[in-house]
Amino acid sequence: MPKLYDRLGLRFQYPDNWTLDEAEALAGNHSVSVYSPTGAFWSVAVRPRDADSGRAASTALAAMREEYNDLEAEPTTDCVAGHELTGFEINFCYLDLTSTAGVRCAELDQSTLVIFYQAEDRDYIAVEPVFRAMTYSLLTSLSS
Repeated sequence: MPKLYDRLGLRFQYPDNWTLDEAEALAGNHSVSVYSPTGAFWSVAVRPRDADSGRAASTALAAMREEYNDLEAEPTTDCVAGHELTGFEINFCYLDLTSTAGVRCAELDQSTLVIFYQAEDRDYIAVEPVFRAMTYSLLTSLSS
């Protein structure tokens, strides 16, 4: 049975065996993350409405580039639950392991959401549908 997060104006379901981290939210940063048992994670941050989604995605990508020199990124757009998401699909190596990450941003009436996810490639096939389901759950809750 999935767990439900419902705080900070955010509402989404996540797997019951994943760990919720609200440290950033409790520090006043309006961000929450959930971690899989294998170390994959999905996070969402709430930014002011005037935060441009393209700029927010580019800022996240720039931060990743500072950490990972060999990073490759492809721009992407998605439509989830009637919301247009812009961002990047990112591939990089760390400690001889390849990883995939993604950043997706959505401009809403009252805020801009920044959704970020990451997993080692050996786990990505298993957790990618979970990332999609959490994103769908979040964006569907905003439509109702």
